[in-house]
Amino acid sequence: MSPAIRALYDRMPRGLARSLAATGLLTAGGCAALTLNHPASAPYPLPTVDPPSRTAKSSPRADGSTLSDEQAQAALVNENDLGAPWTATSGAATWRDGLLKTHTSVGECQRLLDALYSDEILGAPARVTTGLDDTDTDAQLRYQIAARRPADVDAALAWLRTLPARCARFTATTELGLVEDVQVVDAPLPEVGDARQGLRVTLATTTPDGQQYLLTMDVAAVRVGEDAFALTNAGLGDVPNDATQTAVQIGALRLADIRKQGHAQV
Repeated sequence: MSPAIRALYDRMPRGLARSLAATGLLTAGGCAALTLNHPASAPYPLPTVDPPSRTAKSSPRADGSTLSDEQAQAALVNENDLGAPWTATSGAATWRDGLLKTHTSVGECQRLLDALYSDEILGAPARVTTGLDDTDTDAQLRYQIAARRPADVDAALAWLRTLPARCARFTATTELGLVEDVQVVDAPLPEVGDARQGLRVTLATTTPDGQQYLLTMDVAAVRVGEDAFALTNAGLGDVPNDATQTAVQIGALRLADIRKQGHAQV
């Protein structure tokens, strides 16, 4: 086992690392993901959003936002919003490099894969971001407040809307040489904010020894006035959609509330 793979093995949850070692995937030179069946999840309650602390008036940024850095940070969702078993992330998910770092010859679809891997759903690095882990299923939710002008956000949303047709199904190849069957479908979101788009992306592959692996990703992007947020909720197997829906609802409500308070301070 190479030093890089040994380091990755040491960072994994003990049970997952034993399972991967048993399949021989670690010794083959990389870490592919172990298929897990997610238990049914109870609906997440929609909590009351606490108002952020008042801050000094902010001047408009180059991206059009009037939020201060403190307000942008306060607009992020957190583990208290989603409830158990969600916790603050302990680091990048073990399946990211094994299954999400992948390449295809289809240009627009490669753009999607790159955006998913780099967490640039809206086409640019985020202003602020956070990650949450589901300790029961090893799913990970990554949430970000965008640093883009409203017109740029709307252009990114328009591009995302084309993907269920343009990238409905295609093949991609991982860094380990595994061929993945990738499918992209439209995913409904709560009717919040001014514009929104959701996708569900699945990446399925089978190793040479017959092991089957599936990575499922919920993708959501929402513009609320002059600001926007995006998220991915991803994991192995069939990821429950409840956390995605809750994060979108709470994220839009919190961002609108913080924006409203910001305008009231002007």
